[in-house]
Amino acid sequence: MVTNVEARIKIKGKQFEILVDLDKALQMRKGINVSIENVLAIDEIFYDHKKGLKISNSDLKNFFGTEDKREVAKKIIMNGEIQLPAEYRAKMQDDKVKQVVDFLAKNAIDPSTGNPHSLTRIQDAIEKCGVKIDNRNIQEQIPKILDEVRKIIPIRIETKKIKLRIPAAYTGYVYSLIKEYKEKEEWLNNGDLEVIINLPAGLQMEFYDKINSATHGNIVSEEIKQ
Repeated sequence: MVTNVEARIKIKGKQFEILVDLDKALQMRKGINVSIENVLAIDEIFYDHKKGLKISNSDLKNFFGTEDKREVAKKIIMNGEIQLPAEYRAKMQDDKVKQVVDFLAKNAIDPSTGNPHSLTRIQDAIEKCGVKIDNRNIQEQIPKILDEVRKIIPIRIETKKIKLRIPAAYTGYVYSLIKEYKEKEEWLNNGDLEVIINLPAGLQMEFYDKINSATHGNIVSEEIKQ
């Protein structure tokens, strides 16, 4: 079912609006190749679409640097605000909570027993502590979430400490993959990067798939026993 919503942007105090297909607009924003013709529900730019007030060509040029309405529409989608229906926001929130629960079930343990927690127990703890989970990458939020969940149940992320040596030719490709887990780094005289990372145990296989793909397998790794 097609859901048409407003996308809007405010520039220098003036608001501009378009009407878009919600799913296709979100796909475009994620970088998926979607034709702007298929995203726009109406091929017009408005000051107020509910009143039918269309933008003038002079304002198109003044505020966006072009009179091409489709180029302007792309700028609004990529840089503006897409209005999400309440049920869509609720589904996004439910999906994000599920991602957190799945992550903790795979990567966390009860430090008193060394055993993992069940999905149900983690879900219940998240609900009881009332921690706010937003739409950012879940790994950025895990420290805050753990602080709150620990008030309900004992929990700790099980990690593995790994030493990597990355050849100079690939450091630019892989640095973004390692930076959030990095504990220590050393740039060697030949340009290679030697780094120690602390990686959640449940992400180890996925991490090695990504880093081996980026370096074509040209990486040396060694687990450091803690």
